[in-house]
Amino acid sequence: MRPRPPIKGRGIFNGTGLIITGLAATAAALLFPLWSYADRPDPTDATTLSAQTVTTPYGPLSAQDRDFVTKVRLAGLWELPAGQLAERKGTTQAVRDAGRHLVDGHTSLDAHVRTVASQLGVPLPNEPNEQQKQWLATLNSAQGQDFDRKFAGILRFAHGRVFSLVAQVRAGTQNSLVRDLADDANATVLDHIKVLEATGYVDFSALARDLAASPSAVPTPPEVDPASAVPVVPSPSTTYALPPAASSPPPANSP
Repeated sequence: MRPRPPIKGRGIFNGTGLIITGLAATAAALLFPLWSYADRPDPTDATTLSAQTVTTPYGPLSAQDRDFVTKVRLAGLWELPAGQLAERKGTTQAVRDAGRHLVDGHTSLDAHVRTVASQLGVPLPNEPNEQQKQWLATLNSAQGQDFDRKFAGILRFAHGRVFSLVAQVRAGTQNSLVRDLADDANATVLDHIKVLEATGYVDFSALARDLAASPSAVPTPPEVDPASAVPVVPSPSTTYALPPAASSPPPANSP
């Protein structure tokens, strides 16, 4: 019997073989990144996280806890001077009252955070960061109702950003001193949010847009030993006649 001729296309290069080869190559490509990362530490692993946490007599102190302590200090370094500006330059009683709340709140909160930082050995900044300096410069140059509007808008935006951080730290910290500080900060920030909104100058639609588009945090300025942190206290100022209080502030979106 005559031998059958070989069937063309048999072997690895026929249609089925090409499909199998392609699948094998795809599987290898998908598995390679897993193999290459097998020996790398997982940033969410408990061991990795514990390396960023230190033991204190008041409970574990995490990197987030230390960052929170620093941010509370930073808030006082610029919000107290901003409050003093509002006391002097505000054109309505509501704006001046909001300024007084900022001064009183951060005078007390700064004393608390410096005590906590000293007990936990957390270094503190002695000056605001660049973003906060720009905000103060804006308020220094503004006058009249333009000042009122910018004061309420900038300060309400800043408090909105920190309010969520306070809640996050309070919910998760294992350190008793940080919990107490978060409780104090929460009460202070909420009080400031309320008095800022009571000025009538907060544009809530613009606020929501700005918070959603909020950039990443500005780097913290150089830190110093906790014992060297200069207290944040109201500076004496000369008295002069305040502008008359308006019967009611204009709508926040008015020109």
